[in-house]
Amino acid sequence: VACIYKINFYISSSVNGTREPDGVTFFILQGLSSLGDRQMILFVILLLGYIITQGGNSMIIFLVQNKALHSPMYFFLANLSFVDMVYTTTTIPKMLVGFLSDVSTISVPGCFLQMFFFIQLGITSRGILTAMAYDRYLAICHPLHYTSIMTQHIQLLLIAGAWAFGTFCTLPANLITWHQPYCGPNVVKHGWGDPSSVRRLACADTSVDNTVSLSLALVALLTTGVLILTSYVLIGISVSRMSVAQRLKAFGTCVSHLTVVSISYTAASFVYISYRSPPRDVRIIVAVLYAALTPFLNPVIYSLRNKELQESIRRTLVRFLFLMNSCFRK
Repeated sequence: VACIYKINFYISSSVNGTREPDGVTFFILQGLSSLGDRQMILFVILLLGYIITQGGNSMIIFLVQNKALHSPMYFFLANLSFVDMVYTTTTIPKMLVGFLSDVSTISVPGCFLQMFFFIQLGITSRGILTAMAYDRYLAICHPLHYTSIMTQHIQLLLIAGAWAFGTFCTLPANLITWHQPYCGPNVVKHGWGDPSSVRRLACADTSVDNTVSLSLALVALLTTGVLILTSYVLIGISVSRMSVAQRLKAFGTCVSHLTVVSISYTAASFVYISYRSPPRDVRIIVAVLYAALTPFLNPVIYSLRNKELQESIRRTLVRFLFLMNSCFRK
């Protein structure tokens, strides 16, 4: 009863705009509570999507352990799958719990940790996509030097660079926002610790926070976007000098990556546009789709477009069915 009273007190304080002199100790995630019972439809869809995302990306990581898939492209793909799995786990489980409870709360440190990892992993995935674009550039434009350049040491450096770049573009803005005073209200009008939604709750000037956050977001998007675009411009120039058969082969090796990049940046654009849209529920739904769509589609796109991966899946399923059949016979 005391716990319910405390939560109701914070909700009342938030609605009435009162302030806590000692600062808030937790945030209330409002999410899509305005949808009422219709939240359960979203709960089922999001739960199924999360399970498929985790299963599909786990399958990619497992299959890449096969010796036949030990090329740099699959090494980067396995790392992208791992990042996608953790990325969706930072937000979706908490949101699913929020659908089942009347009030969804998160501690202040927990909120900022969620915020950090959500943004950091999103930028890291773009860093890995950039590394994959560089890998395709080397394979198509410099095939004779590919193996000597794309060594295991370089692969590890590129992955480490993607993680470091994600941290560099996330940590400063996150720390500045964390050190702001939060004395109430404490209702975050989002499904998770969204930076702009949390920043509105600070009882201090947040103009520096906004400037730093926007600047680093532009650095993250423009740097990776320009590098990927440059790689494909150079690939296009090289492909234009090839025969038709060579062009088709080169296009076949790039189409999955291009599809994933296009979906990722298009979804990011829709999120940016949605934040200029007045309806709060629209912003949250677009943000949820952005957080779930690309990690969900990555294994599907690569599995459908890659014959080596398809063959590995087929062999794995055959072995699994054989083992199951042997177990039933015993």
